[in-house]
Amino acid sequence: MTRPYAEVIGDPIVQSKSPAIHNFWLGKLGLDAEYRACHVLPAELGDYFARRRGDPDWRGCNITMPHKQAAMAFLDEVDPQAARIGAVNTVVRGVDGRLTGYNTDAPGFLEPLQPLLADTHLFRMARILGAGGAARAIVAALADEGFTLVLAARDPAKARALLDELAPKGEHHAVDLAHFAPETDFAFDDRQGLLDLIVNASPLGMAGQPPLAFDFSHAPPGSVVYDIVTHPLDTPLLVEARQRGFPTVDGLAMLIGQAAVAFEKFFGAPAPREQDAQLREILTA
Repeated sequence: MTRPYAEVIGDPIVQSKSPAIHNFWLGKLGLDAEYRACHVLPAELGDYFARRRGDPDWRGCNITMPHKQAAMAFLDEVDPQAARIGAVNTVVRGVDGRLTGYNTDAPGFLEPLQPLLADTHLFRMARILGAGGAARAIVAALADEGFTLVLAARDPAKARALLDELAPKGEHHAVDLAHFAPETDFAFDDRQGLLDLIVNASPLGMAGQPPLAFDFSHAPPGSVVYDIVTHPLDTPLLVEARQRGFPTVDGLAMLIGQAAVAFEKFFGAPAPREQDAQLREILTA
């Protein structure tokens, strides 16, 4: 007796929290399906999709590093937002075996910010630290929400090229990542009616990585500080932000948010988000 399944693929894959998230939701909804992890090497990617395409029980997969861009070559269709971002993290198999790619990182990143985005602001600015793969979805998402972006990278030319590609219409700025390390005496304007974000979209501050050098004199009053790192969940950036009185968003918010979009595409039912507190306990145990 077979049953529907989805999975996450990557190289490596043991670190993925996706099976825990999706199987938790499947259990809560009582759905007869499962979610697995599958280790796929880069050279095996084409064979993987060829095999899965013919499996009627396979609903699709999430994609983690390093396959988010390479996978696009093996799909029949790519959602316009994913095509713009240039990366796919969710593939869905249609009943006819056609494979469609999506990027759920962008809506997943925005989800915890929706209460703020529902308000009208005179000006929105986001300082984004890092210009790697994760930053692509974040830049596209925030540009679409009317933010002026300051994108910081070790290579400012890379940041400039990314802005020109993904957010060509705005007055955005590319700077060296080191710009935010020393103290500044910049006098921020009146905060009334403004929305400011500080986003760490880099692996800096992650376990085993160098620390993120950010001086909070660069954070306007009332800024929301958002770190997409999930290990540790409480990064030094978030700890200091809270100590200084800034509201914070951690990496699990984006991880769970993007998973919820994929879950509904795979299994045809909304994720039971009223269980988020219990899910967080499981993921942080």
